[in-house]
Amino acid sequence: MHLRIERIAFRNFRNYETFELSALGPLTVLVGPNAVGKTNVVEGVQLLTALQSFRRPSLEQIVRQGADFARLDADVTDGSRELALSLQVSEGKKRYLLNGKGKRTADLKGLVPSVTFAPDDLELAKGAPAVKRAALDALGSQLSANHYVIKKDYEKVVRYKNRLLKDDALPELVASIDETLVTCGAQLACYRSALVEKLAPRVADYYAAIAGGREALMMGYVPSWEPHDPDLPATFAFGRDEARKRLQAEIARRRDEERARRRAIVGPHADHVEFFIAGRNVALYGSQGQQRSVVLAFKLAEAALIQEMLGQKPVLLLDDVMSELDEGRRNALVSFIEGDIQTFITTANLAYFDEDLLSRARVVELPLEGAAEPDEERASGAAGADAADERSAARRHAGSGPAAAGPSTGEGGR
Repeated sequence: MHLRIERIAFRNFRNYETFELSALGPLTVLVGPNAVGKTNVVEGVQLLTALQSFRRPSLEQIVRQGADFARLDADVTDGSRELALSLQVSEGKKRYLLNGKGKRTADLKGLVPSVTFAPDDLELAKGAPAVKRAALDALGSQLSANHYVIKKDYEKVVRYKNRLLKDDALPELVASIDETLVTCGAQLACYRSALVEKLAPRVADYYAAIAGGREALMMGYVPSWEPHDPDLPATFAFGRDEARKRLQAEIARRRDEERARRRAIVGPHADHVEFFIAGRNVALYGSQGQQRSVVLAFKLAEAALIQEMLGQKPVLLLDDVMSELDEGRRNALVSFIEGDIQTFITTANLAYFDEDLLSRARVVELPLEGAAEPDEERASGAAGADAADERSAARRHAGSGPAAAGPSTGEGGR
């Protein structure tokens, strides 16, 4: 049996003062006009499962205007055990709890994983490299707590290095930070490479099924120490020792360029994830239909890989995507939903769904009592970690050699 959400409750979350759904089954469809809070429900479920939000809000934004705290609760069960998951947000801090006991985010990664598909995810095929890296890291972080921790530490080290370069710090100080960046960066690149090696064939298989076998898709990963040609299909696999050597050499080669540009330009934050159809880059040359098929294939492959590696079916969160897909792609998505995966769907139009699917779903009409009009986006106020936090990450990894890093994605636990 797989863990499923049986009940979810919001308090002072976004536009909801109180909101609860109980006796949840495999399929829940939230229907209502725009701007009534449908996406807020999806976001709440994602915060309790993937432990992040696709909106990337500040903590201030998720607390209902006029309230001084927000709380999310979910009862989760697999039939033999029952778990209580909670998220509390107050005074600019968040705290996760499992059965009433405080937990680190890393401790809960992969416990109840989820896959979210929202309209903005269509940028995965055609958007900036940062969008693709973020999608890959979000998946890796659910599959392995080690991936999540090393990514967070690497980001802190890069921010610290950027500040040093901006302040024209002594070369010796920047070089000392580069040692830590190489240690964290090589490990993160290895996690990504191993993940792409597992994910790419599944994405290709789903794409072939969606496209009727007419086209072949290739997914590639190019680290920043390799020359990147967006017109050349390529992917690279490597071990940790090789990654360290190549990353270290490329940083040394471009050290003067980094100092001139006053920012770090070498490392996993500059890596590329690309999709190719018939040898042509989907972001540059793919049709809108091809790009949508790539994103759908990626999401389905993501869900399949989570189930295979964690032994746990993810919760599927579909936020108003049916309106973005044509009939053929909607049918492909619906056939996946029918595979006994717990799913939450938001829509403004039930006509996108056939009667058979709706007969098996719990349909919830929004807005519900207790929901206010969604607030306009408040200023995020989201700031990077402070210098002390970044230096802490640097100290934690300073001097650690290859043997100190965690296992690869394929070996890692939650």
